[in-house]
Amino acid sequence: MIGIARPQFGREEEEAVLSVLASGQLAQGERVAAFEQRFAELCQVRYAVAVASGTAALHLALLAHNIGPGDKVITTPFSFAATANVILLVGATPVFVDIEPDTYALDPVQVEAAITRRTKAIMGVHLYGHPCDIVSLERLASAYSLALIEDAAQSHAASVNGKMVGSFGTGCFSFYATKNMTTGEGGMITTNDPGLAEQVRLLRNHGQQSRYRHIALGWNQRMTEMQAALGLAQIEKLERFTQQRIANADYLTRHLDDVVQTPAVRPGHRHVYHQYTIRVAGQRNAWQARLREQGIETAVHYPLPIHLQPYYRCEPSRYCVLSPERRALVKGGNNSVHLPEAESAARQVLSLPVHPGLSEDDLATIVREVRALCE
Repeated sequence: MIGIARPQFGREEEEAVLSVLASGQLAQGERVAAFEQRFAELCQVRYAVAVASGTAALHLALLAHNIGPGDKVITTPFSFAATANVILLVGATPVFVDIEPDTYALDPVQVEAAITRRTKAIMGVHLYGHPCDIVSLERLASAYSLALIEDAAQSHAASVNGKMVGSFGTGCFSFYATKNMTTGEGGMITTNDPGLAEQVRLLRNHGQQSRYRHIALGWNQRMTEMQAALGLAQIEKLERFTQQRIANADYLTRHLDDVVQTPAVRPGHRHVYHQYTIRVAGQRNAWQARLREQGIETAVHYPLPIHLQPYYRCEPSRYCVLSPERRALVKGGNNSVHLPEAESAARQVLSLPVHPGLSEDDLATIVREVRALCE
């Protein structure tokens, strides 16, 4: 089976983890600090703070910006649910606006139309590895005095005109197992604001200013030394991984763009191809089944927009009985509106393998079988 994703590990990662085990220092320590410094350099920012997951990064970023009850955060309906869930977790209200049909990212025109006096932040998502129109979102955030949070979970080393994602606003990255670089689980917050960086450090570690001195209410969202050791090994390989993803995507596009809608890449934007996503009108399930029969794994990212998820439609179940307060927050996210571009994309998108572990034969097989379906 040609898999949709495959973590790329070698002897460097093995030796790095074994060295941590041998040291006896497993919790957050020197390796985490070294990983933070190295990642800050990658993202062209002054500070990077390691946390337990990409979701934790988004959650703590919102808290560090003092976003909470009564506030609204404009975001996309076309992403993994964590993007919006963290807004609810801090007591704020997600406000969904529609996406651009080519990049699948927030439409800045609709973002500006949705801004009200209660809006406190814009959360843009660099989906599939292609930067959203972060320059326009940065301009809006500045004009309306809003926090700008970048969900860069899928976009390590992506950039706009040479400026790295994660350096426009408060960057939030994930190192989940399938990401372009991985620590198994883990996340990172990037910023040029020393106060925000210090606030995140407090929040990730029970509000401890020094050992057993707690000056804030916080969580246990620390990264382990083993995760950081993996990250230090992976970050040195990231550019090679990225170049291979781009080369694989170029091959697929050259051989498929005459038969299907292939990923768009805006001028000056570096697409790092966490996913290579095409559009299939009307017969996606049949395509998936046929490709799987031919040994090609595919995936749908994402089959149901967040605003149409049962929880966001306020559909109580035995797993989730919403309190009146939480129901008001969810309903406040205008979840009953029709967002045609996001809903259309959810019906049509299909991700093909693009990871750096693909061989030339793998790529040729993918092209041959997709073209056969088109014909």
